[in-house]
Amino acid sequence: MTATEASDQAPTSMNNRQILQAMSGLMAGMFVAILAGTVVANALPRIIADLGGSQSAYTWVVTSELLAMTATVPLWGKLSDLYNKKLLLQLSLGMFVVGSLLAGFSQGIELLIFSRVMQGIGAGGLTALAQVVMAAVIPPRRLGKYAGMFGAVFAVGTVAGPLVGGVMVDTSWLGWRWCFFIGVPFALLAIVLLQRTLRLPTVRRDVKIDYLGAFLIVAGVSAILIWTSLAGNQFDWASWQTAALTGGGVLLLVAAVAVEARVPEPIIPLDIFRNRTVTLTTIASLLVGVAMFGGTVFLSQYFQIALGKSPTVAGLMGLPMILGLLVASTIAGQIISATGKWKIYLVAGGIIMTAGLALLATIDANTGFGLLSLYMAILGIGVGLLMQNLVLAAQNDVPASELGAATSVLSFFRSMGGTIGTSVLGAILANRVASEMAKSLGTEGEAAGGSSHAVPDMTKLPAPMREIVENAYGLATAELFLVATPFAALALLAVVFIKEKPLKTTSGMERLAEEAKQAVADGDKPSSPTPVS
Repeated sequence: MTATEASDQAPTSMNNRQILQAMSGLMAGMFVAILAGTVVANALPRIIADLGGSQSAYTWVVTSELLAMTATVPLWGKLSDLYNKKLLLQLSLGMFVVGSLLAGFSQGIELLIFSRVMQGIGAGGLTALAQVVMAAVIPPRRLGKYAGMFGAVFAVGTVAGPLVGGVMVDTSWLGWRWCFFIGVPFALLAIVLLQRTLRLPTVRRDVKIDYLGAFLIVAGVSAILIWTSLAGNQFDWASWQTAALTGGGVLLLVAAVAVEARVPEPIIPLDIFRNRTVTLTTIASLLVGVAMFGGTVFLSQYFQIALGKSPTVAGLMGLPMILGLLVASTIAGQIISATGKWKIYLVAGGIIMTAGLALLATIDANTGFGLLSLYMAILGIGVGLLMQNLVLAAQNDVPASELGAATSVLSFFRSMGGTIGTSVLGAILANRVASEMAKSLGTEGEAAGGSSHAVPDMTKLPAPMREIVENAYGLATAELFLVATPFAALALLAVVFIKEKPLKTTSGMERLAEEAKQAVADGDKPSSPTPVS
């Protein structure tokens, strides 16, 4: 393995002003990724009804992006350990722009789902690389302070998305297509800001990317996630399709492990799991993904169908959860930076998130907004304390040369958990709604979308039918949170066993330079950071 020459000009640390300048492009990129998911949330019922889609299509529009993001995160993370992180970020933003334009011009469900895949690939790069870059320029001890800023961006994007999406859907001269077009200028702005503000050393190594391992990982994960998306809806859980997809997925993943164990530069270094902190934070991230994404992605549908609210009002109703997340993540980040103590916030987050999901499992079509707000705020506080600090714990406990791999592993498993949760709980929702409709209407339920799993257009239903549909979606949504609660409890169990270690006071760039010097002292020839503008 041949290293490029290190430059004397290679930066190893940045002051606060330089960090803030560099983060401007990162925050714009993250805002785009968040906006892509949230701006569509309240528009989906209208989009699916307009394009003649089913409940399965509703789930696939969400799942396809998560699937593409999940499957590509490890590859993005590995590339960040080898090549120019800024160029990779810009490439991911470019793919996001292409996906957004395709989605906005979609005339059918098939093209819309394909465009969401393109958006997901771009979002996978943003998800993995933004946190890698943060770890490269900010020491773990100071990371909480800046993570609070990202928390604010997350909150603004999450709050603004449903509101903007709702307004666009409710405005006749705009329409739902602008839910996709609106992210394009922000993505282009992020590309320009990254070009002007981000200065990072990159590690260029003469290595071959493990394309076979990447293919096997993507194919295996995709097979499993496609099974979870279709089982119980397009075919029975116990069927030959289930056997083919699960058996094929497992075989592909076993082959991936065999390949990854032998190649010099694996996409997911298996020895990283020898680190107890990485293993436990990975398990917790997977479970948080199932509980959080799976439990909350259908809230907008609940607001609009079970409670009969407009898309704009549905966007406003999600504010308590977002405000809880924003306050918790910001305050916890400041305290962690000041004290260096972080485990207590992971444990508290696990307890509060579990309680929030359990409370939301009691809702129905008649639950008042006051109680709903309280339950959502509790869930948001738990997620705010837990999610970002899992990444902090893992990044603090790995060598700088493995920051990309460790960060992408956590993002990968969190996204995989979210995709599995969305798919499985979406199938449960569709089946429970069909069951409740059949109980109330018998064969007439098909007319309202019961056994066909169609998403009903509430504006076209007569009052008696609308009441039955509202009740069915209320009961089904509560069941989703009930199913998600045990996963949150298991995440709490995982974080309890994480050992708290002091937060490092040097950035990833500084640690990488120290590791390079130590390797030279030990007689090795490491790859060296080379400045790339």
